[in-house]
Amino acid sequence: MFPEDFDGIVAGTPALDFNNLQSWRASFLPITGSNTSSNFISKSTWATIIHDEVLSQCDGLDGVVDGIIEDPHRCHFRPEVLLCQDENQARCITSKQVDSIRKVFSPLRGEGGKLVYPGMQPGSEVKAAELLYAGKPFSNSDEWFKYVVYDPSWNASSFNQHDATVAEALNPSQIRTWPSNLSRFRDQGGKLITYHGGQDDKITSFNTERFYEHLAHGMKASSTELDYFFRFFHIPGMFHCNSGPGAWVFGQGGGMSAAGVPFEPSNNVLAALVHWVEDGVAPKYIVGTKFINDTVELGVDYQHRHCRYPLRSTYKGGDAKVVSSWECL
Repeated sequence: MFPEDFDGIVAGTPALDFNNLQSWRASFLPITGSNTSSNFISKSTWATIIHDEVLSQCDGLDGVVDGIIEDPHRCHFRPEVLLCQDENQARCITSKQVDSIRKVFSPLRGEGGKLVYPGMQPGSEVKAAELLYAGKPFSNSDEWFKYVVYDPSWNASSFNQHDATVAEALNPSQIRTWPSNLSRFRDQGGKLITYHGGQDDKITSFNTERFYEHLAHGMKASSTELDYFFRFFHIPGMFHCNSGPGAWVFGQGGGMSAAGVPFEPSNNVLAALVHWVEDGVAPKYIVGTKFINDTVELGVDYQHRHCRYPLRSTYKGGDAKVVSSWECL
């Protein structure tokens, strides 16, 4: 709305398509049921039985077994593998729980089958079970519908497709945040970097990829043309904004996310933006750092090259903890 306000922006884990984001978050309670229902999936089941099977099916797809799904799009998780075959079987789930998992990882569609929001990416379930799959209203979406869209009598367990339609049509204060054209920002020399963790537990990273494609379509721009002013970096193994098993330290947000890494364009996303805006050198990739036990004083565990979309970090061979063992392709 105000393209001249900034000449450079870092937008991490963006809450794009805001109305539909709140509907997507609200959709999980009807899927999981309350935490007292007979088929509710507990946090411990998500974190062990289900997450272990997700990794078993998808971790090695990139050629490295390291507890990280490099590209969640390649993970087509089959929860039916975990279906209990008899009442004495351990580490298994019911048919209704299998159905719930399928719905969790599926896109939310509204009235008429229109896409409301992409599905959650596999690999995020350990943290997502703490809030989104907790069997109770997610506070942000609950308050959104009670105090912005409807009134305090609204019941989160009753969320349905029509609620998503109402919220999107209302679009209070033009909060949608789903532009299809940023040419004014581009034309005045603006540069935009965004990033999103591949194990984000609060906003699916698939939506940021969706935004990239949405913008490309709206501006009739190729990836090369978008690269002139907009670059999106996928961060494998990062939770919401920070932390996780991946190389998640690259200067985002300051604090722990900047501790221990130099303020250099190759290692720090803010430094990369400054270098792009002030010197005209766009970041081809950003190197993330993972410290041992996430403690700077213990030293670096490994580093990883995070690629700009639509390129993917691809394993070439050798020690997977060495940056040069991966290439952006």
